[in-house]
Amino acid sequence: MSSTTQHQNLLRNMYVAFNARDIPSILQVMHPQVRWPRAWKGDYVDGHDAVRSYWLHQWQEVNPRVEPTGFTQRTDGSVEVAVHQLVKDMQGQVLFDGPVKHIYTIEDGLIKQMDIEQG
Repeated sequence: MSSTTQHQNLLRNMYVAFNARDIPSILQVMHPQVRWPRAWKGDYVDGHDAVRSYWLHQWQEVNPRVEPTGFTQRTDGSVEVAVHQLVKDMQGQVLFDGPVKHIYTIEDGLIKQMDIEQG
């Protein structure tokens, strides 16, 4: 299996786990020093404990669902994932519904960093 296929499978499984709110499964595919964007805050958190804490807090305020729609291997080795993102508040009101690009750096088969670009 090519590294491109392995990366796509890893990321597909990560999105399934994210939408299921299965933090332990997601952290298994993340580098211990992962750098993760706090999308609503504009900065990053670093490491498993900080990512877990960020998501637990975020999921008390908003209900995001993210579905990958395409994968592109970039020339710098990162993986661009086009996603459809639906974010609702806790009362079910839509806050965002549209395309976004997630850019992943994968190191030793683990997610090392994720960045966000507007679709």
